[in-house]
Amino acid sequence: MDFSRVELSAEDEAFLHESRAFLRELVTEDVIRRDRETGDNFDEGVHLALGAAGYLAREWKPESEGGFNRVRRRIWELEKRRAHVPWVTFGTTAMIARSVEKYGSEELKAEVMPRVFSGHVRLCLGYTEPEGGSDVATCKTRAVRDGDSWVINGSKMFTTGAHNCQYVFLITNTDPDAPKHKRLTMFLVPLDTPGIEIQGIRTVDGDRTNIVYYSDVRVDDKYRLGEVNDGWTVVREPLNVEHGAVEAAADGLQDVSIMMHQAGFMAAAVDTAAAKVAETGPDNRRPIDDGSVAYRLGRSVARMEAALSATSIFGRVALAQTMRDISPDLMDILGAAASLPIGTDGSADDGAAEYVYRFAPLVGIYGGTLEVFRNMIAQYVLGLGKPNYSPPVEKKAS
Repeated sequence: MDFSRVELSAEDEAFLHESRAFLRELVTEDVIRRDRETGDNFDEGVHLALGAAGYLAREWKPESEGGFNRVRRRIWELEKRRAHVPWVTFGTTAMIARSVEKYGSEELKAEVMPRVFSGHVRLCLGYTEPEGGSDVATCKTRAVRDGDSWVINGSKMFTTGAHNCQYVFLITNTDPDAPKHKRLTMFLVPLDTPGIEIQGIRTVDGDRTNIVYYSDVRVDDKYRLGEVNDGWTVVREPLNVEHGAVEAAADGLQDVSIMMHQAGFMAAAVDTAAAKVAETGPDNRRPIDDGSVAYRLGRSVARMEAALSATSIFGRVALAQTMRDISPDLMDILGAAASLPIGTDGSADDGAAEYVYRFAPLVGIYGGTLEVFRNMIAQYVLGLGKPNYSPPVEKKAS
């Protein structure tokens, strides 16, 4: 593995300082505080400013169409994390927009894509159902054709960002009698369509997600993506991206797995803890000089660095598990004041470790649970066979 630094050209160096200054001015302490309070992982003012400045288009488009070159794309990704830009909603938007561009009609692309780049249109994922678990192909939300339109009925769980989005990437069942991967059809449904009701749900970490109800929602056929009953082809690519099944880059200028944005909060908490324990206290002693503190902090750093270097779905599991494992250690090292949230007087680290502690369980669920990914690794990488979920056989009394 090559750990050498990338030598920046004068132009790329200037871009680094330009983007860092822009984000520092844009993502204020009030933006971060408001984001933690709402749990939205989105700030409309920030998002529209990024669109107006051309950053959304340059991030999404390839270099041949005016997007970032490889080095600048990496610089931009890292600077967003350092600034803690609320970014989940554009993450889903960018992922879905690939499918709109690939499978949408020219009319639909003209309606959606320019406003995606300006920031005025955001897209969310309509996959999981209240009783569906991680297997989205068991979809029960029905779409029935009626002339040139479709009537949709059902509900979706964990539609994060729906209250800040204009369209939902919706998986529906259009042929209940067909095999489960041959009965799905994808739509990009406008969320202002009559019959759609969005209800907020707060998670343990303070994030907001949503349950969305669809009652006789009538959608024009132009909002269909791909062929009827071939929705699995349409949804498979963004699912693979969400699951972390991405190809490694030969130049090393991309994340090695997903959840790196979320892991940025963990890295910030570790850095803050390291700085705090190196400070001299009222007793003229530094906590880091205590061997147990140095050991526990060093162990946390080592685990974090290993997780950040793990690739593909291995990294997806390692990052989420490491966030769960080291955040209690960080809080314990810093003391009881580390349990206070951001913006609270007397907090040991302005809520950094406390936020990671609450955030970590959710990171282990996004895009599928850690148990699902561990089974995938066991079955497809280690060749351990398909898991058996049947109940244990009761032994008869002799």
